[in-house]
Amino acid sequence: MTRRPTPQTPAAPAADPASRLRARLHRLRHDPAGPFGAILPRPRLPGRPEGAAESAGRADPAAVLDRAARRLERLARRPRPGAAAGAPGPAGGGAALAVSGGDDAAEPDLRTRVLVVGGGLAGLAMAAVLGTAGVPVLVVDRAPHPARTAAGYDGRTTAISYGTRLVLEGGGAWDGMVPHAEPILDIRIADDAFRDGALPIHLHFDHREVAERSGGAPFGHIVDNRMMRLALFDRLDDLETVDHLAPADVAAIDTDAAGVTATLEDGRTIRAELLIGADGKGSFVRRQAGIGTTGWRYRQTAVVCTMEHELPHHGVALEHFMPAGPFAVLPMTDDPEGRHRSSIVWTERPARAKQLVEMDRAAFDAALQAQVGDWLGQVALTGERFAYPLGVIHARRYTADRIALIGEAAHGIHPIAGQGLNLGLRDVAALAEGIVDAARLGLDVGTADVLCGFERQRRIDNATMIAVTDGLNRLFSNAVPPIRAARQLGLGAVGRVPPLKRFFMEQAMGLAGTGKLPRLLKGEAL
Repeated sequence: MTRRPTPQTPAAPAADPASRLRARLHRLRHDPAGPFGAILPRPRLPGRPEGAAESAGRADPAAVLDRAARRLERLARRPRPGAAAGAPGPAGGGAALAVSGGDDAAEPDLRTRVLVVGGGLAGLAMAAVLGTAGVPVLVVDRAPHPARTAAGYDGRTTAISYGTRLVLEGGGAWDGMVPHAEPILDIRIADDAFRDGALPIHLHFDHREVAERSGGAPFGHIVDNRMMRLALFDRLDDLETVDHLAPADVAAIDTDAAGVTATLEDGRTIRAELLIGADGKGSFVRRQAGIGTTGWRYRQTAVVCTMEHELPHHGVALEHFMPAGPFAVLPMTDDPEGRHRSSIVWTERPARAKQLVEMDRAAFDAALQAQVGDWLGQVALTGERFAYPLGVIHARRYTADRIALIGEAAHGIHPIAGQGLNLGLRDVAALAEGIVDAARLGLDVGTADVLCGFERQRRIDNATMIAVTDGLNRLFSNAVPPIRAARQLGLGAVGRVPPLKRFFMEQAMGLAGTGKLPRLLKGEAL
């Protein structure tokens, strides 16, 4: 259980800053219920040896306090964020977190260089990438760790493109995901009803056709979101410059010329050079920054589940366009008993989606079999069903003074192309590059130069993908005969024109985009 900080006994007035620092250090070492009480050991991947957390010094409260004390001592040897130019730090060079003793009302309780608000996949990935480069980062997450990693928290899987896999590799998190990642070797697109039990395929992408760009790598991988979270938490646990507060909620955000201060609901304050909003479509950070949005809702709901099936999928991902919306079958790794599995994203009208979620398992299995057909043999639901209303949201700006938005805090799109998180990880790559470059020069990482460069790099790419996915959804989610005939001709033409087909395959792999690609997306280190 997270411990709340308790009031601390004030120290005697200090004659100089060094004495004050020593007094704070004494309180930190001797008050286990102090501000570090909310930093908990993180969940770890199944199969990690017992005692791994203890050996890293993170599960033992005394070790946590001792390491925090060492960080505070290092902090004394470098200027605070917002101090005069020339502050050292390759990427910060010091601790992720320092704690004040509370004897000065103007002092924040916690200090870091970058504060990430939101512990979803984009926020955790940002922390992993920055932490790998040595930048001090603090993640504030409203959901406790057990909730984030519970089996029933999120039934979705994510299609990680080849390009964004490189971002996760750059953050040191991909290795932990590999055992749970199924390669996508083929993508097949269908736009018609079954004929004699077979589904007509109008477009087929084979990863070998773009092997010269990817070194023969697959288009991407399908990974269970829960396993991604576990791998990211495990990576953060190994990074000395990253800390994670959970559960904790931000109540207010104030910026000034020297930095940004976030006030938590429990009254503690956090001071940083830059605050990154990674807190989803309903972003509190975005509202606090006064950034408006544009968007709309579709008359569609995605029913998401996992099915097991009789025949192997051979790494094939299928997108079947239906009048109500796309129906996707995405290959997953086999379960521990060796049963073949695939993830289903079934887009339907809201009323029909409600029926699909609420019907009994036998009825759902029958409906699922009719939708999938026979290419995977007999199919059956495994696990729960989840329903997600679909829509678009796009922030009018991605930045404000000392604030940047990434992931769904900045943009949410239709899942028709499976690009939602991929866009978020591209945000991570672009923003992290600017932060790390500034930090290595000893510069403030929250300046307008860093933020404007990020916005220029990402806005057009995200807006383009929003327009493309919206157009595809409107074009394919209808049964008007002339439109259906025209789009099938278009799909056939793409398949017959190699440069056009290669363009779409590179898009699917995350190797194309507008503007200059960040280093991480090219497989280069920050």
